[in-house]
Amino acid sequence: MNNMTVSDYFVERLYQWGVRRIYGYPGDGINGVFGALNRADGKIRFIQARHEEMAAFMASADAKFGGGPGVCIATSGPGASHLVTGLYDARLDHMPVLAICGQQARTAMGAHYQQEVDLASLFKDVAGAFVQQAAAPAQVRHLVDRAIRSAFAERKVAVIILPNDLQDEPYNEPPRAHGAVRSGIGYSRPKVVPYERELQQAAEVLNAGNRVAILVGAGALDATDEVIAVAERLGAGAAKALLGKAALPDDLPWVTGSIGLLGTEPSYKLMTECDTLLMIGSGFPYAEFLPEEGQARGVQIDINADMLSIRYPMEVNLHGDAAETLRALLPLLEEKTDRGWRQQVEHWRGEWERTLEARALASANPINPQRVAWELSPRLPDNAIITCDSGSCANWFARDIKIRRGMRCSLSGGLASMGAAVPYAIAAKFVHPDRPVVALVGDGAMQMSNLAELITVAKYWREWQNPHWVCCVFNNQDLNQVTWEQRVMQGDPKFAASQDIPDVPYHRFAESIGLKGIHVDREDAVAAAWDEALAADRPVVIEFKTDPDVPPLPPHIKLEQAKAYLSALWQGDPDRSGIIRQTAKQVLGSLMPGHRDRQ
Repeated sequence: MNNMTVSDYFVERLYQWGVRRIYGYPGDGINGVFGALNRADGKIRFIQARHEEMAAFMASADAKFGGGPGVCIATSGPGASHLVTGLYDARLDHMPVLAICGQQARTAMGAHYQQEVDLASLFKDVAGAFVQQAAAPAQVRHLVDRAIRSAFAERKVAVIILPNDLQDEPYNEPPRAHGAVRSGIGYSRPKVVPYERELQQAAEVLNAGNRVAILVGAGALDATDEVIAVAERLGAGAAKALLGKAALPDDLPWVTGSIGLLGTEPSYKLMTECDTLLMIGSGFPYAEFLPEEGQARGVQIDINADMLSIRYPMEVNLHGDAAETLRALLPLLEEKTDRGWRQQVEHWRGEWERTLEARALASANPINPQRVAWELSPRLPDNAIITCDSGSCANWFARDIKIRRGMRCSLSGGLASMGAAVPYAIAAKFVHPDRPVVALVGDGAMQMSNLAELITVAKYWREWQNPHWVCCVFNNQDLNQVTWEQRVMQGDPKFAASQDIPDVPYHRFAESIGLKGIHVDREDAVAAAWDEALAADRPVVIEFKTDPDVPPLPPHIKLEQAKAYLSALWQGDPDRSGIIRQTAKQVLGSLMPGHRDRQ
């Protein structure tokens, strides 16, 4: 430990905890740590984002795809404050992330100094696990140990703040004295399973049900085989929250797909007609898409006790790991001999698949956005990782992308932030450099932040074992999801001043920085364009000119939604003729699944 600075020790301690990647952006408030990273000769890889918010998204995705902790770093003042949105993404999706921030010198604190921000207060909410500012060299050891252990154990964000003058001080181990502590590294996640009596209560509820519905979320991602075994024994159908999209493969005929406003019709029917609900590892927020209170008996499994019974009043709440709890529960479940409910669910699913195809193949001007996702789905490699942004593209990701075993996918779930797809896809490639990655992004998110992060791709892609990295841009010159929300939820016509955005040649920007660009403005060229992109020898930006008037129809249209939509039309929506035409085609596709509009 001789001749080590605080920063040198800090970096070494992170390495001992297993940290191998840090995403971020430099600045003088954190220069001591960057100097130590440089002296560490690559033990921990620094990955330079274009913006600190994007670095925090990358850390969140690193935890999602790699297990964590995801780590990001920023300088004092604006660098630190820029991290907050990406950190909230991790916080709301229960990801273990550590943020490292610089701070002004301790001697300047309280003097209204340049870039002096009360960072401990700033991060207090988002850093639900741990947030502390270091004051002395001997304190750093236990700050690192407790921050990472807390992030792991609580699946939350932790923050360590390092004043810049402290970073370059000589490191001293904590003394063996009153007022000092000597901490250690290491954490092993425990096996968490409910007691036998709670499992028996859950089994009694599930065995009594005749129409069992399962809802899985991100907490079930490592419990695929266990969920399948339970569903088969109970003759259940299963719906998926978006963060749990990869928990069950879509080639199972009783898997009804996504749930909610972006969900499917069979998932809606599954929830409205079931008599028993088993929710596994999901915090799906929209209670109106779950059974009505009193309709179904409920059992929930979650590793976080504070997520139990807050979406639906569950009869039995099982605090435990999804896979372990399901394995313990399975022997207590009785095989359901009447398969009428399962057959009904599979019928709904089959009808929906025909509807999806009809909707995707309905013509639009110039391209139906559903067609983009529908053509991609069967072409995805078996080990692909798919990321998606918030916006109307999430509708097509939710419904038209079919997940097979071995695939991974994610998006900003709890926060639903724009701008996450490209940094997610970059982090996915650093965690799994051998796997193909596809990001689905709207043009609004590209203009907000993701266009710049293509430069990050250009900087690093030659190091990746597999060069297949594709960014799909839905270019419709409209902040489309909010436009439709204005119409259907508010009853207002599209507000062009807030919704129209400039037309940008995204594919040309990609070409200008050494990536491959593909531009598609014809529906009959969509499939071939995907084949070209997925076979390219370098990262690709594939830009589809899509029709903003294609409606992201909910799985069930409520009377108030229909009234609001008609109100928007009556008030003179600027795109009235287009949305009437495309709505008619989509509704026709629902009523007549065999219909093909090629006009």
